Amino acid sequence: MADLISDGNTKVAFATSISNINAPTAAELTAATDWTQRLTPDGLKTDPSTADVDTSSLASTFTTNQPGRRSYTVELTFKRGSTPTDDNPYTTLTYGATGYLVVRRGVAYTTAFATGDRVEVYPVAAGEPQNVAPAANEVSKFTSSMKVTSDPATRATVA
Repeated sequence: MADLISDGNTKVAFATSISNINAPTAAELTAATDWTQRLTPDGLKTDPSTADVDTSSLASTFTTNQPGRRSYTVELTFKRGSTPTDDNPYTTLTYGATGYLVVRRGVAYTTAFATGDRVEVYPVAAGEPQNVAPAANEVSKFTSSMKVTSDPATRATVA
């Protein structure tokens, strides 16, 4: 049995436009800005949540539920950069900035996006960036809370 290792095998990019989030093209994703090296090791959070719909009745003696609305908490923690190129996430993710967060898992981040890749595409709007409090022996960081603005494509295939 082989385990899937995440170290070095996750790619995160930010695209300003994607015509079909269920089948983004390799060209669209190649044109996106690769932020993988700017994220902290624990800086990618795309947590789903599903609400409960109570399906019990007055006659019920047990509470039953069905899955209800879905939502995502998307939060990214970046290292700040000392050059404009290295600080691109901070200058791009101003309050209200919109785009598409693209995540590919299980393939070396250095591998270019290719037809057939499985990716997650989240249409997002950035919240107010939050500078992380400075600490000894750490780089400067900031966190961007992102609002998912429409249904994401969490099982998209690159066309």
